[in-house]
Amino acid sequence: MGRYAVLVSGPAGSGKSTFCSALITHAQSIGRNVHLFNLDPAAERFEFQPSIDIKELISLEDVMEELKLGPNGGLIYCFEYLLDNLDWLDEELGQYDDDYIIIDCPGQIELYTHFPIMSRLVTLLSRTYNFKICATYLLESQFMDDKTKYFAGVLSAMSAMINLEVPHLNILSKMDLVERGETGEEAKAGRRREMERYLDPDPLLLAGEVNAKTNPKFHSLNQALVQLIEDFSMVSFMPLDVTSEESVGSILSHIDNAIQYGEDEEPKEPKDMDGGDFQD
Repeated sequence: MGRYAVLVSGPAGSGKSTFCSALITHAQSIGRNVHLFNLDPAAERFEFQPSIDIKELISLEDVMEELKLGPNGGLIYCFEYLLDNLDWLDEELGQYDDDYIIIDCPGQIELYTHFPIMSRLVTLLSRTYNFKICATYLLESQFMDDKTKYFAGVLSAMSAMINLEVPHLNILSKMDLVERGETGEEAKAGRRREMERYLDPDPLLLAGEVNAKTNPKFHSLNQALVQLIEDFSMVSFMPLDVTSEESVGSILSHIDNAIQYGEDEEPKEPKDMDGGDFQD
């Protein structure tokens, strides 16, 4: 039997928890056995009650109060504590076989881009607990209107891909808000055409737009970063509209392909193979 996990990561406010809820709703509608794993020790509200919750082990609020740490330092401590108490994780994960675990992560992007803590956890889930993992990285689609933020988002997505080293899907979230305020089909169609530039970004094209908004002394750095993105040619995005079941289903299908969902299932014999109802 297979064990599958989807890591939902990205900056704060990018819509991770909303995406988790949409995934769960859609997965349940097609008969999936799916569970939410809350990996954010500061999370307070959930649309679906987590089956596994890190706050049962440690909470960011308690750490900040008792150890006098700030939010970022406290979060790092929480994850180090988790990795030092694997008996809790072992007990929580042990009961899930042939299940789909959706892991809602914190919004501090340092955890995915350059700190080794999240990559250690991903390696642990993969090698020790035999989960097939796909990481998703959400970037808010409204960043398209601020080219410098979008540029930074592409860089952070690429850094997360390199750091986590698992099958990865980048997602432009909140697409239902992109056309909001546009009037008329022509205006909406123009907005959609503009959006397509950002799904498969051409960094060399974006460089000029970014340079137009930044100090000239940074232009050489911008060009070097753009060339880095171009050389790796790793980053592309899928659009996500959580109000559209087709959009959520399409992303789930890509996740399934990435983790080879269902390939470990035993083949089932067709009902008519015994020939009882077969007529020549």
